[in-house]
Amino acid sequence: MSTLNKGIEKVEVTLKWDPSPIGTPDNDLDIVAATYTADAPHGDPAYLVHFDSRSPDGTITLNRDSRTGQGFGFDEIMTLELDRLADTYSRVVIGVAIQQGEDRKVFGDIENTAVRIREGYTDLAQSDFAEVAGATAATVAEFTRDETGNWRFREALRGFDTDPEAFAGLMGR
Repeated sequence: MSTLNKGIEKVEVTLKWDPSPIGTPDNDLDIVAATYTADAPHGDPAYLVHFDSRSPDGTITLNRDSRTGQGFGFDEIMTLELDRLADTYSRVVIGVAIQQGEDRKVFGDIENTAVRIREGYTDLAQSDFAEVAGATAATVAEFTRDETGNWRFREALRGFDTDPEAFAGLMGR
């Protein structure tokens, strides 16, 4: 658990949404984490974590990946152990992307969407995507390492109108 002096250590990002109506294609939303190096904090990501994967060092893990939104509460979960992330990395951006099928979907088309970012039992941020209802993807948070080496959180809700692959390259710029 962090304190004002220690910074943020371990964070959980959770995502929920209602399943699509019967007879329509499934809605599939995904949490995406982009990690940036200290020498290029706004360049291309050093690596991405998404779609049932984890970081090379195991510090960022997608623990649960839902492809339909079925379940109770938050269906998709990502854990970030920022306190274990190598000093090489200075920035992590978290986003959510809607997998696009035959019909283009935006956040406003999907019922009961919500993302929550927590450290322990403390909510750092929560959003229902209403501010970016016309977007197909959105950044939701940014974690940056300060000059003392501690991680800091900034809520960063910003919508994008692009496919998930292109979003991964744009989200940290």
